[in-house]
Amino acid sequence: MRRSAYYTEIPPHNKRRLHYIRRQATLEPHSRPEGLSDHVMQEYDPEAPRTATAAGPLIVPRPEHNISRANISEQALKVLYKLKQEGFAAHLVGGGVRDLLLGHEPKDFDVATDATPEQVRQVFRNCRLIGRRFRLAHVHFGREIIEVATFRAGGADDVDAERHVENGMILRDNVYGSIEEDALRRDFTINALYYNINDFSLIDYTGGLNDLRNGQLRLIGDPTRRYREDPVRMLRAVRFACKLGFAVEPDTERPLFELGHLLGDIAAARLFDELIKLFHAGYGLETFEKLRHYGLFGYLFPATETCLAQEDHAFPITFVSRGLRTTDERIQQGKPVAPFFLYAVLLWEPVRQRYEQLLTKDMVDADAMLQAADEVCARQQPLVSIPKRYSLPMREIWSLQPRLLQRDGKRPSRLIGHPRFRAAYDFLVLRAQAGEADPELADWWTRYQEADPTDRTSMSEGGVKRKRPRRRRKPAAASPVAG
Repeated sequence: MRRSAYYTEIPPHNKRRLHYIRRQATLEPHSRPEGLSDHVMQEYDPEAPRTATAAGPLIVPRPEHNISRANISEQALKVLYKLKQEGFAAHLVGGGVRDLLLGHEPKDFDVATDATPEQVRQVFRNCRLIGRRFRLAHVHFGREIIEVATFRAGGADDVDAERHVENGMILRDNVYGSIEEDALRRDFTINALYYNINDFSLIDYTGGLNDLRNGQLRLIGDPTRRYREDPVRMLRAVRFACKLGFAVEPDTERPLFELGHLLGDIAAARLFDELIKLFHAGYGLETFEKLRHYGLFGYLFPATETCLAQEDHAFPITFVSRGLRTTDERIQQGKPVAPFFLYAVLLWEPVRQRYEQLLTKDMVDADAMLQAADEVCARQQPLVSIPKRYSLPMREIWSLQPRLLQRDGKRPSRLIGHPRFRAAYDFLVLRAQAGEADPELADWWTRYQEADPTDRTSMSEGGVKRKRPRRRRKPAAASPVAG
């Protein structure tokens, strides 16, 4: 077998290495990772510890894995080769490596190196340094960005000026280290695989290849501590489990039921970004169900969770589920989706209930909807910050729902020209499918959009017209009496 230079790190007399070879006959070919050869599986022990040992990492030479440079972004290869040319270590790492091994098309490619961010900027003129919590280099190629991160140390030295940990949560971490330390500080084993541009080998320090083979999601290190370091890892666990169809390893899963309150320590703007990744990836409905299963959804949308728990004739949860299923279908069909529609669905139930309460106080429809939206958004904003570019159209969708009840005169023709009409109509259809709105109303608007101008006029003339009160005439002045 052709060995890479890394194999020299593994003592030939190591008992665990011999155990790898003896297990050859016990490994079933159908259960192996798609991208690994029989020979590699002879070398790999699924029961080996998931941390670095004296035996060193598992090294998979190029002939024995399926990652080809033909499937790697041209711009990512430019970054890798340029760093190598300048004398730095350069590795493809993270989700890109994971997806290539699984036969998926990576969404993006990340690079890990021993060059500091400042050194990366010196190498690439098209580079920008970003981040305070984690200092990163972004190398720009038009619209494509290659993220380059320096190997980070995984120690717990909270005194270092470049590392700041408060109540167990990492607020800043710019302490640089070796590739081994970098691997052990990553979140999940399947995201800690490195593709070395120097000899095109795979490097595995944590047992990630075995977890890929078993379809298992496992945190590196103590799960409770890792979740406390960064509570967003709980959301990432849900996202990867849904995206890859993997089972969450029991020790990794157990704290998910207990640590949801830690999400309150995360910046509201960061949670907005994470939720878009969760719900706009084509498996939003499954994600929603898992978040509720682990009790995490209630910490993100407490008002909605309270309403869903009531299950008023089973329609609230049906509405949210239908909305997420529709979003998933559009993504799978390659159609565009909008964050404002997603949040309009997720927050509608508390808005609707408050709106109906205000109507009992004799408020006008438009004012009641406006106040209900104000109150719900004011409570939600500190938890998940929705930017104005999304919150304003979200509120427009809600405000148009009462107006869709008005089908007389010129109102329909004016309403159909509203820039947010189509989104409001789609929202109405979802409400009708969930049993909340009148299906006849949704059907009327469907036919109205398909009708020609003449038919539209007859349809609106046939609508229920609101009677205007007659203007009372002033009494005529009394004629002077002739004297």
